[in-house]
Amino acid sequence: MSMDAVFRALADPTRRQLLDSLHARNGQTLNALCAEMDMTRQAVTKHLAILEEANLVTTLRRGREKEHYLNPVPINEIAERWIGKFERGRLDALSNLKKRLEREEP
Repeated sequence: MSMDAVFRALADPTRRQLLDSLHARNGQTLNALCAEMDMTRQAVTKHLAILEEANLVTTLRRGREKEHYLNPVPINEIAERWIGKFERGRLDALSNLKKRLEREEP
């Protein structure tokens, strides 16, 4: 698996939405995922295929149903390679500061 495939898969907002949905509730069927998306079943299937090729989604057949599961390992590998180079402590502090400032009302 190449990191290029992971970056390409993550570049699309629809695919990120599918990953968010699986993060919230892992093991969803295609019907369940389609219910949350404003697109055709065929379009969701194409997006899922790209996520599977990037190893971000794995599937398990249960009878006639195919359940989709989030695989966070490729995302973690990206974080370790690209974010791990920097001082995580300082990045966490800046992120926390940003969140606090955005919560404050003017």
